[in-house]
Amino acid sequence: MVHNIIYNIQDWLWTYVNIVLLVGCAVYFTLRTGGVQFRMFKEMMRLVFHSTEGKRKANEGEEAQKVCEGTTAEGKKAKEGKSEKQISSFQAFVVALASRIGTGNLAGVATAISVGGPGAIFWMWVMALFGSATAFVESTLAQLYKRRGEGAFYGGPAYYMYHGLHRRWMGVLFSVLMILTFGFANNAMQSNTIALAWQQAFEVPLEWMGGILCLLTVAVIFGGIHRIARISSTVVPVMAVVYLLLAVYIVLSNITVLPKVLTMIVENAFGFGEFAGGALGAIVMMGIKRGLFSNEAGEGSAPNAAATAHVTHPVKQGLIQALGVFVDTLVVCSCTAFMILCSGVDYTASNGIQLTQDALTEEIGGLGNHFIAVVIWLFAFSTIIANCYYGETNLVFFTKNKTALFVYRLMAAAFVMLGALLTLDLAWSIIDLCMALITICNLLAIIQLFPKVRLLVRDYATQKKKGADPVFTKDMMPEISNDLDAW
Repeated sequence: MVHNIIYNIQDWLWTYVNIVLLVGCAVYFTLRTGGVQFRMFKEMMRLVFHSTEGKRKANEGEEAQKVCEGTTAEGKKAKEGKSEKQISSFQAFVVALASRIGTGNLAGVATAISVGGPGAIFWMWVMALFGSATAFVESTLAQLYKRRGEGAFYGGPAYYMYHGLHRRWMGVLFSVLMILTFGFANNAMQSNTIALAWQQAFEVPLEWMGGILCLLTVAVIFGGIHRIARISSTVVPVMAVVYLLLAVYIVLSNITVLPKVLTMIVENAFGFGEFAGGALGAIVMMGIKRGLFSNEAGEGSAPNAAATAHVTHPVKQGLIQALGVFVDTLVVCSCTAFMILCSGVDYTASNGIQLTQDALTEEIGGLGNHFIAVVIWLFAFSTIIANCYYGETNLVFFTKNKTALFVYRLMAAAFVMLGALLTLDLAWSIIDLCMALITICNLLAIIQLFPKVRLLVRDYATQKKKGADPVFTKDMMPEISNDLDAW
């Protein structure tokens, strides 16, 4: 009965509220920023690679150098906030990518195909292309309103709701939803997928895997964001490359059927053909829901990581986080979809991670079953530790009580254990409900703050045209300078 209630509530929200907000905001932000995710794609790539250098290039503008060296008032303030533990732009990117690349890419894509048909993948692509503009807006705002902590920056939607909209109640509401969604529900979904995969591949009892994940989570999250950043920046690139190489190999091995697969996806996307998994509305809905679970654009999670980065202009991190949406959906999710559809397995016979395992087993034998189990462990566990940080950042928003933080960490670990024991359908219903609520709250906020983002985009473009490396200081926005702490 509880499952039915949760399912009906989330189904109503997604059908009548979330799809309108998500699609509307994605299209609106794309148009009003002049398609920033497309026209500044080259700049996105430059910023990602530039941020790994850890120091300024010799040809940076004189003012940027002064700020970084502390020779201006703003520079001195920034320098005082820096420490050996400062989070780089690249590390913030991979922490957010760790949260994005997880069960949504392997289990979520498989569920979308199983329930909505191959056409759901098409709508995941569409939402990624337009939704990256939403990711850009929310992450730019997180940078603008970030706060200065002890040795690192912090922030996120709760902070731009409070300092940007001056609505503390809204920030508290979002923080609570963030804790419920990522600290608890999302992590339960991640552990559920890991447990099911290892049960099928290695016959590991669900409760054993739940216990192991719980203990490992406790060991990592008590190390703080810097340990999470180090682990994520090491694990995510490795696991992504290995998985993508295998996926490319499988697609190339089935290159002759790829045109047929692409045709199947497009036809099913509009409800045509024998492979239609349901009515057009159901196909679109499944693509959008699983797309959001995978890339999180508009959900308000990635801005928590984006706010920790040290950059000279808020737009820089906004562009980097928008790139994360492309990487997640257009690259990783597509690889999973092509593997499943090229394998020829009956995608209606199984669901979730088991479908992905069946597809890979069909291609490379029994080793595929075990490989997916190992990969999903790496993908999902990196997501678990990133999610725990998201929850912590939002808990600190309304209480800095150390006991509360300690209890939160223990509860987050407990939900990792609980998730391993839930049924697949119940786990999806819970996360869908939480995602619906938190997305509504975040989108309502960034719509109101969007004018600030437009000003920042214009300023960034103006400085780039002058040949300078864009630098932002709060005196450029005197009307809100009192609300800005880190600039």
